[in-house]
Amino acid sequence: MKEIIKAVSIEISEVLERVNEKEVVKLHDMITSANRIFIAGTGRSGLIGKVFGMRLMHNGFNVFIVGETTTPSIGKGDMLLLVSGSGNTATLVNFAMKANEVGANLALVTTNPKSKIGELADCIVNIPAATKKRSPEEPKTIQPLGSQFDQSAHLLLDALIVYNMKINKDKDNNQLKSRHANLE
Repeated sequence: MKEIIKAVSIEISEVLERVNEKEVVKLHDMITSANRIFIAGTGRSGLIGKVFGMRLMHNGFNVFIVGETTTPSIGKGDMLLLVSGSGNTATLVNFAMKANEVGANLALVTTNPKSKIGELADCIVNIPAATKKRSPEEPKTIQPLGSQFDQSAHLLLDALIVYNMKINKDKDNNQLKSRHANLE
């Protein structure tokens, strides 16, 4: 088991080493300048988006998860962040088109910057990880399906939170803890 854990850890580290830092900083800047942030994804990528949304909320951002019953309409000055390995998931393509239609900014975290959503996006963070397709240009992985992408996206987006806290010295763990759920 220890060898498997080590192999997964090495895989994720190698993927994250290849991420373009400027893309992540651009995503951070888009988030910090948005009126409201809307996040969507499907499957495990959608769960990673929800995890990131929770951390943004802990950091004081006005965040909504697309599909929840209390999510309002998106509009100009807002942003939509889509987490999609393929960048071509039909429902997410529709969300991207709607965001563009209403004048919201669009960001994509993906393995496929040349995807349908990538063509519409104002900001793309390319995570060069393996997907369920196992294309020859993708890195090797011992993990099933899109696990390497999902794990890399999770750690990368958590690192973006740490970056935000570092440049905003008024944010610390106690402040974030004060926004943590207390109905548990």
